[in-house]
Amino acid sequence: MKLSEMLTQHIQIAIQQLFEVTTDKVEFQMTRKDFEGDITMVIFPLLKIIKGNPIEIGTKIGDYLVQNVTEVSRFNVVSGFLNIVVSDSYYLTFFNDIKGNEQFGYVTASPNDKAVMVEYSSPNTNKPLHLGHVRNNLLGYSVAEIIKASGKKVYKTQIINDRGIHICKSMLAWQKFGNGQTPESTGLKGDKLVGNFYVEFDKAYKTEINALMAEGKTEEEAKKQAPIILEAQQMLLDWEAGKPEVIELWKTMNQWVYDGFAQTYKNLGVDFDSYYYESNTYLLGKEVVQFGLEKGIFEKDPDGSVWIDLTEDGLDRKIVLRSDGTAVYMTQDIGTAIQRVKDFPDVGGMVYTVGNEQDYHFKVLFLILKKLGFDWAESLFHLSYGMVELPSGKMKSREGTVVDADDLMEEMTTTAGNIATELGKLEGYSDAEKARLFKTIGLGALKYYILKVDPKKQILFNPEESVDFAGNTGPFIQYTYARIQSILRKADFDLNFTVVDIALHEKEKELLKQIELFPDVIQNAAHNHSPALIANYTYDLVKEYNSFYQSVSILGEEDATKKIFRVQLSKKVGETIKSAFGLLGIEVPERM
Repeated sequence: MKLSEMLTQHIQIAIQQLFEVTTDKVEFQMTRKDFEGDITMVIFPLLKIIKGNPIEIGTKIGDYLVQNVTEVSRFNVVSGFLNIVVSDSYYLTFFNDIKGNEQFGYVTASPNDKAVMVEYSSPNTNKPLHLGHVRNNLLGYSVAEIIKASGKKVYKTQIINDRGIHICKSMLAWQKFGNGQTPESTGLKGDKLVGNFYVEFDKAYKTEINALMAEGKTEEEAKKQAPIILEAQQMLLDWEAGKPEVIELWKTMNQWVYDGFAQTYKNLGVDFDSYYYESNTYLLGKEVVQFGLEKGIFEKDPDGSVWIDLTEDGLDRKIVLRSDGTAVYMTQDIGTAIQRVKDFPDVGGMVYTVGNEQDYHFKVLFLILKKLGFDWAESLFHLSYGMVELPSGKMKSREGTVVDADDLMEEMTTTAGNIATELGKLEGYSDAEKARLFKTIGLGALKYYILKVDPKKQILFNPEESVDFAGNTGPFIQYTYARIQSILRKADFDLNFTVVDIALHEKEKELLKQIELFPDVIQNAAHNHSPALIANYTYDLVKEYNSFYQSVSILGEEDATKKIFRVQLSKKVGETIKSAFGLLGIEVPERM
């Protein structure tokens, strides 16, 4: 039982016996550093049901706890706060209960519970993944792992935007300028090759716009009349009509992209349980719109377009089908959500990892699904996140100024290698071991730098800063883990001994208090869909461990019992770091 739960039960009995009233809730907080105590009870809420001086009330409760609860050693009262000092025996019992549990903090899903589906990545098939996709993938993957650790079944999925004018632009540019190039003939990853032609299209389009403007057209007219955009629009119509040669080229170029994406996902360390394609789901969306029309949820305008009026809900009118019968993004998102629950009937909720520019879209989508009568629509969540920018500013795919995900990962690995080499920590490593270590450090730095920030906040990404071996960084935490593994390798004695009776050093107690928080941190991170809570908890744990490491002797301790306990405690800290970093998708090196 958690400390707060155990104390709550005893305090509720104390209140009933001392004051002859009952309370449902007891409020705790961390004891301030300048007062003695391990946990603090806040007295002020009790003043609603107990008349009197908060110091006197706190003193009476404190006296009761010392006399009746073996885990409470002493107390002090400051204003309306009861600071409780917990006995060493409580912390030793807690530690012995969890020291052999490598899954400490994780909850196993119940077979009958509803599952959660987490969507992330969801790229367009006309360009490679970039830095913005990296944040999306890392957030989605980590949130899925955290929700799973909190005790729920999780499915990871993505929707691939494989249809639309943007795809046709790359296809048309390849026809015009590609000279039959393939990933094999160029040596380029397929997503990069297709992305190059998206950029080529934009160049050609701008040239044609300028030429038409030179002939006296306005910019708006030129954009609409440029021959290459008219050809792309025709190609889209041909695709929707199922023209065989267009469909064949579309399949070929999309497959190039899928193969490229698969390689990037593998390098990034993310995975998926299922894939959905807009080219399929928009058709189901159109069927649902017809159903909604019959039920009076949607309404048809004189031009044949279909809308939903959400003005009474504080939103606006939203189109769900164009007058020519073609689908909009909302149509396919409706279809995709419904299809997913058909495919996975145990899904009871979904998390959509999509940037904050789509906040309004998801408000509308969730409301439409509720109005259509789906009970699972009450458990939909938009994991809205801020953009990632570089010191040089925003990225633009059309102009080819994005930071490519593959290039970024390679750069992070190189930077980690350069710094590790400068620090001279690589004696005895083979070239293969060095390469593996550099990748672990580089990707760890990238992931931690992005995930330690609250998802809602914008990030200014600085690669050099992220690979710093000091401060709140991935490498700093990885280095502490490696230091612990070094201690364990040197410990030539049995670690299975159970320590039951020692006086705890203040630093040992602080470390145990930090470890005890881990299960609650996982639950809070799952509830708030925030890997940042896990990341910053891990940093706090590592800071606490390093303070312990500097303050007490571990392997040099002469008292054999204390030495065993300190190595056991180090081992548990290492396991907790590894577990927490696993939830962030970050590996930890055994040596560093």
